[in-house]
Amino acid sequence: MADSAELIVMLTHNDLTVSNAEEIFLQCKSSKARYWGFKEAPLPMDQMRNLVSLFHECGKVAVLEVVSYSEEEGIEGANIAAAIGVDILMGTKYFASIHNICIHYNIKYMPFVGDIVGRPSVLKGSVASMIQEAQECRANGVDGIDLLGYRYEGDAYRLIQELVQTVDLPVCVAGSIDGFERLDQIKSVSPWAFTIGSAFFECRFPGSFLQQVNTVVEYMNQ
Repeated sequence: MADSAELIVMLTHNDLTVSNAEEIFLQCKSSKARYWGFKEAPLPMDQMRNLVSLFHECGKVAVLEVVSYSEEEGIEGANIAAAIGVDILMGTKYFASIHNICIHYNIKYMPFVGDIVGRPSVLKGSVASMIQEAQECRANGVDGIDLLGYRYEGDAYRLIQELVQTVDLPVCVAGSIDGFERLDQIKSVSPWAFTIGSAFFECRFPGSFLQQVNTVVEYMNQ
């Protein structure tokens, strides 16, 4: 049996980092989730750097997801990732300039695929075109793909299933996983990872924030 998909806990709501991210993490630092992340906005740089330091002190892997689609904004996001010391940069559309920053600072790079608009993001495009884009990213040497699967305007489950099965890269299914039905779908497809942020803040799972995180990890390991 394949290893269960990793939960990346995002300290974000509606694609923005919450103002009390540090406080929430400290309440959950002993949780069963190994990967913790946030977005590039709106916290100031020093708070983001402190948050990453806390993650690392507690043995967690630090993830920054940059919700931007232009090369200029993506470069800015990559420079933030380097300055605050994260382990993984998710998001941005693929550009060699962004990738080169990640390589230089030893940051894993997992760009978006598809046509993405807005914030919170909406994903558009055909399944075939996204698979082709992911294959091109693989040829360029990225470390994985950030797939906004449940933000897709089409058949989200088909998109996730076909991309994970076709593209030989770690795939993180990011956004809008808000209940056990979608967790079951993630289990059946078995991507490398998935993110949950807003659903924890909206208490879509039982208990406190910490209890929700552990419930999801335990459920995926069953």
